[in-house]
Amino acid sequence: MHDLHRPTKAMTTPQTAAGPKAMPLTGMAALQQRAGNAAATRWVQRKKDQKDQKDQEDQKDPLEEHYATRPTKHPEWETYQKLTQAAGIPQDEADAAWQLLLGGVDSQPALNAEAAAQTSDRQKQREIRATNTWYHEFVKLMTKHMELETPTMALWAGGDGVSEYARSRGHTPLAATRIGRVLDVLKVHADWKLTGPMWNVLSKAFVNLATGPVHIFVRAYEPDSILIRLEVPELHLVQRLNPDVEMIWHPLYTESNGRTREISPDCRLVDNAEYDGRDKCVSVLYRYLRQFHDSGNEKAAPAHQSMKRILTENGHKDGV
Repeated sequence: MHDLHRPTKAMTTPQTAAGPKAMPLTGMAALQQRAGNAAATRWVQRKKDQKDQKDQEDQKDPLEEHYATRPTKHPEWETYQKLTQAAGIPQDEADAAWQLLLGGVDSQPALNAEAAAQTSDRQKQREIRATNTWYHEFVKLMTKHMELETPTMALWAGGDGVSEYARSRGHTPLAATRIGRVLDVLKVHADWKLTGPMWNVLSKAFVNLATGPVHIFVRAYEPDSILIRLEVPELHLVQRLNPDVEMIWHPLYTESNGRTREISPDCRLVDNAEYDGRDKCVSVLYRYLRQFHDSGNEKAAPAHQSMKRILTENGHKDGV
């Protein structure tokens, strides 16, 4: 395990006009180049405060700490190295990405506070939180590692099991890409408010890679999910530029034995059910959950509860 702040032999190639192309910078040079001088300066200025807080941090869950100034001390560092190596991500890119990722975690609290101070509008708050320079540069560096491993992309909502189902059907969700496989199991920080904005930036970049049909799998419909509020609107923009991109919707129901199946227009569970629009898909999903859901089926309980809550909020008595 090498120190990211100490250049390895492979990282010392000079950048000259006539010389060979330099390897990507790492350490402070990479952060300064990618995230900007101002961001790097703030990063350095926080070192003293972090040092003063070290005694208090020793009492915390290690994943509640910030590791931007000591990236190889992160408890997931060795796991990250193994995962990126297994995914075929070059070490120099993985090292630079790791520092950008941790720099993003370190910078996110200030953006979250800024968002809360500037507006009470949730969408505008999200937009401010998503301006994290470190996360944007992390995603730019890793975009090449989000290539589809199958002909078709998959988007989903309703729990990690839906992503696994989409993959079993021959499609590529984000979690099945090279960098997705790494981030899907990595525990970067305990607070989702600090890492969630990174997933928003990553999801948006993933959607922009669509060049053909996109299969969308929905086990629970949540208007506030990343799928509905971010990925689908972004996909509409992609469609304007490329008519080959189409959305194919699949409503899902998971039986008590754990088997996930799709819902046909006449509310039967089948192996494949495709719809050309969100409203048709959600209508069939809700109809099945209202009429045929087994109250003893814990596998589908979250989807049923979500459906009842949304219907109640929209004026339906007792969610029916």
